[in-house]
Amino acid sequence: MISSAKVGVQKIVAICVAQGMKQVVVSPGSRNAPLIIAFNQHPEIECTVIPDERSAAFVALGMALKSQTPVGILCTSGSAPLNYYPAISEAYYQGIPLVVFTADRPQAWVNQGDGQTIVQDAVFNNHIRYSVTIPEIQNDSDSWFLEREMSTAFAKSMDFFKGPVHINLPFSEPLYNQVTLETDTTVKVIRRAEKYFSLAATERNQMKSIWETSSRILILCGQMNPNPNILKELQTLSERAHVSVWVENTSNLVDMRFIHCIDRTLNGIPETEKERFAPDLLITLGGAIVSKRVKSFLRSHPPKAHWKIGFDFPFMDTYQALTTTFEVPETVVLSELNTFPTSQTESTYGFELKQLDFLNQEKSMLFFENEPAFSDLTVFQTVLDYIPEDAHLHLANSSVVRYCQLFDPIKTINYWCNRGTSGIDGSTSTAVGFASASPEQWNALITGDVSFFYDSNAFWNHLKNPNLRIFLINNGGGGIFKIIPGPKSTQELDEFFVFKHQFEAEYICKAFGISYFKATQLEEIENQMESFFEYDENNGSKLLEIFTDATINDGVLDSFFEFIKK
Repeated sequence: MISSAKVGVQKIVAICVAQGMKQVVVSPGSRNAPLIIAFNQHPEIECTVIPDERSAAFVALGMALKSQTPVGILCTSGSAPLNYYPAISEAYYQGIPLVVFTADRPQAWVNQGDGQTIVQDAVFNNHIRYSVTIPEIQNDSDSWFLEREMSTAFAKSMDFFKGPVHINLPFSEPLYNQVTLETDTTVKVIRRAEKYFSLAATERNQMKSIWETSSRILILCGQMNPNPNILKELQTLSERAHVSVWVENTSNLVDMRFIHCIDRTLNGIPETEKERFAPDLLITLGGAIVSKRVKSFLRSHPPKAHWKIGFDFPFMDTYQALTTTFEVPETVVLSELNTFPTSQTESTYGFELKQLDFLNQEKSMLFFENEPAFSDLTVFQTVLDYIPEDAHLHLANSSVVRYCQLFDPIKTINYWCNRGTSGIDGSTSTAVGFASASPEQWNALITGDVSFFYDSNAFWNHLKNPNLRIFLINNGGGGIFKIIPGPKSTQELDEFFVFKHQFEAEYICKAFGISYFKATQLEEIENQMESFFEYDENNGSKLLEIFTDATINDGVLDSFFEFIKK
């Protein structure tokens, strides 16, 4: 097997393979040549070349999101690593295992006017699980340091709350020398013993006491990967009359007893009734919550107790009411709750909320039966009906993910969105990476125009992805700024916030070999769906650009909420 002549590089690649890494996304460069050669020549590593480092990191993020195993990203020195930062911060807050390899100049040349040289050591420290600079091997001590630090980095990346780690590698010249290895490189990998978690008897008794005296219990679930064990425990808990389970599409938890459209339900509660529906006990699990209404509701009507379950940011106090944080697996706590007796208060809190949810669901159906104007909202209603079963649905941020939360999720579909930092900068690249890692399944992306144009380099690669379909809703600017309060009151709305434009995606699609469709009416969307979802492994992705009228979109959305409120 061919590899780099640098012994340290041979060891790094051998450790990566031993730790289960199978994919590395590479951006071309010179200083990273030793690792490019070694990774590419190894039979157990698949290398994908993405020239744009910002896009490359999001593509790798999508791959790691699908596999839930470490995916490497590799770039040259200088400003190149800084382009990784948006995806690294997303991986940090969402708990995705990226292993970031940055080639560097020898440390003696940092800040000495040498080309492509910046301070790379610990450059991502605010948003990284672990960071280390590993020098080239000169002696046995250097080899020991390399093996120990690589094991530490992988352990941090794959901890109970996963995340990105940074390995900075200063390389001296020559960079391109190669050797033939007769046998696999021998490396030491430090194994981490499995952890076991349970609740202490004192904690259990305290929980039981609060549970039994709480007449209104709200379990709020944020973003998470599909988890049948958590779903099963929540289904059992939701049978209790005094328990209400609230989820979002990105929670990937679906059951008819849950409340899925939080904003739709909250909007139907009169202001005078909100105190009555405020919980005594709030239990939260999972990651980010999209709904601003539920944050406002819980901050304005704080519970007596708030339990946060899970390993991610245990002291994150989103609702300003946190009383206890449980750093144990979610199923441990939920299964314990299922052993507790029913509340002594005979409350029907959960059942009442579900009845309200059913009522608002019926109102929503009536609203659409009245055939509202062609708009972003009606486009979502139409498009969501055509997403294939068992597909992965990727959502861009801002208005797209918010619109999607107004529609009940489909049980057979998995929902994904970059809600770690909620940025628009890598939505398409993430979907491209995820689709490449799941070729046997349909992947669909719903995105807005600003997000799409921002990340158009997502297609500047050799990934064909015939299983990826993109719905681009082009309303001529950032529609979110016409929905949220504030921007509409300023003179700068159209130019500085919305960034009103007339750009179209057709020639971007032609440049990158994407099959292009367009629509300006619901009928045009429906009439093209058969050919749009026709699969051809010899062709690449397809994109449908849907043009809506920005002057009416926010008005239709306001009408929807007013109709629900009546």
